[in-house]
Amino acid sequence: MPSYERLGELLDPAGTVLLTVECQQGVVGPDSALPELAREARSSGALRNVARLVAGAHESGVQVIHAVAERRPDGRGANRNARLFRAAERLPVHQLAGSTAVRVAPPIEVAEEDFVVRRLHGLSPIHGTGVDALLRNLGCRTLIVTGVSANVAVPNAVFDAVNLGYTAVVPADAIAGVPAEYTPAMIRNTLALVATITATDEVLGCLARARGRR
Repeated sequence: MPSYERLGELLDPAGTVLLTVECQQGVVGPDSALPELAREARSSGALRNVARLVAGAHESGVQVIHAVAERRPDGRGANRNARLFRAAERLPVHQLAGSTAVRVAPPIEVAEEDFVVRRLHGLSPIHGTGVDALLRNLGCRTLIVTGVSANVAVPNAVFDAVNLGYTAVVPADAIAGVPAEYTPAMIRNTLALVATITATDEVLGCLARARGRR
């Protein structure tokens, strides 16, 4: 874990954005298309920690972006070039645009000043979604990545952020994947090589100290 001083430097609210990845009802909610992932996100405390981080970001003036994956009812524009996409078409819950499934899931609260960015294709919450342009216009230097899943979308977001020149910060207890033991192994062997790994309480502590310096 980085020192509080180092983490505090990275998490200057003026240059920090918090990204939630696929924390939507059809993924982590009670009627999820992926019930095993939904259970892990909730039982591990990851979803609760994402909600805590979002609340702390709102209090500290840190911009929040919610990245949501959805599809049109007719499927136009969606990828079909990997097993994951083809399997998603057969799931009982589809992430259809405008449906309850693509709403950000409780206990996360979406504030008026948040951005909700929706993608109709691909695996990445950043590449090809307009998120990079938003980050640059917001003056982002550090991107806090949270959400699901540790299997695909979260590492994709971290790699894209690093490739685009942002510093990625990952609160390890605010992401989830399946099986449960995969997430810490992936963090240790992959994300720790390219991102600053920390914990929810440490991020919230840095944001609280930043508020106190105002």
